[in-house]
Parts: sequence; structure tokens; C-alpha cells
Amino acid sequence: MRQTLQEQLSETEFSTLVDALPRIAILIAGADGKIDEEETDWAEKLTHIRSYNHPPSLEGLYEVANESFSGQMHAFLASYPKQAGDRNRMISGELEALNPILAKLDPTTAYAVYDSLTSFARHIARSSGGFLGFGAISKQEEEWIGLPMLTPIEIVSEEEE
Repeated sequence: MRQTLQEQLSETEFSTLVDALPRIAILIAGADGKIDEEETDWAEKLTHIRSYNHPPSLEGLYEVANESFSGQMHAFLASYPKQAGDRNRMISGELEALNPILAKLDPTTAYAVYDSLTSFARHIARSSGGFLGFGAISKQEEEWIGLPMLTPIEIVSEEEE
């Protein structure tokens, strides 16, 4: 039986992973220079939805994040530079800390986390702007949407493990 996400990580590593969600929300919502309330509201709702609807390998991640998401997002936002470029570089550096954490996880769980984080970013970017969903992602969001600071993780089939 596979270990849970929390069993595979130290308390500090798990906390870093949980804190990545509000950081990603700020990065994407503020990429174009203005934090769009539609995007931050959707990030909060998405975290809540994923707290009860997620793959088994992500057990605990969204449940814990959901408990403090709004407060953490506002606390992080207050501590970041107001200028988007400076803020985005700072968040990118903080999110880079996920790479050794993801490398520590079993391949299936690492892929599930990576896929979930990049999906989270895409959903936030698409939540505001555009017409009928077309053109909703700004040029600035496009730069960050794939979370380029993270080392890409490919899906591993059960046979390869």
C-alpha cells in the first residue's frame, strides 16, 4: 500500500506544499499587474472543491489548504512587493523549493501533485476575462501558467514502477 502524501514528507515539506496553493493563486491572478477578485475567489472555491474531490494520492493536501487558504493568501499578498514583476520573481523563487520535495515523492504521487498544481494554475487563469472562455488567459499569465520554476514530471505507468 502506498504511503499518503503526508507520510512521505516532513511536516515542513508538507506545509511548503500546502502554502504553494495560495502562492500560485497570487502568481497567476496578479501576473498582469492587478489581482483580479474573480481569480482569487475562484482559487478559493477550487481549493474547497478539491478538498473533497481529488485523487487518493493527494489525500490531505487540499483538505489542509482549504482550512487556511484565504488567510494565507491575504497574508502572503501583504508581504509581497506591489510591483508584479518583483512579486512574480519572489513567488517563483519560493515555488522552486517544491522541486526537491516533489523529487522525494514516489513517481505516481509526484506526477499527481505536479499535474494538480499546473491544473490549479490553468483554472485560475481561465476564470477571468475573455469572451465565452476565449482569450481569457493574458500574455502575462501565459508566461507563468505552466509553473516554469518547477521541474516537469512525466506520468509513470504502473508497469514502470
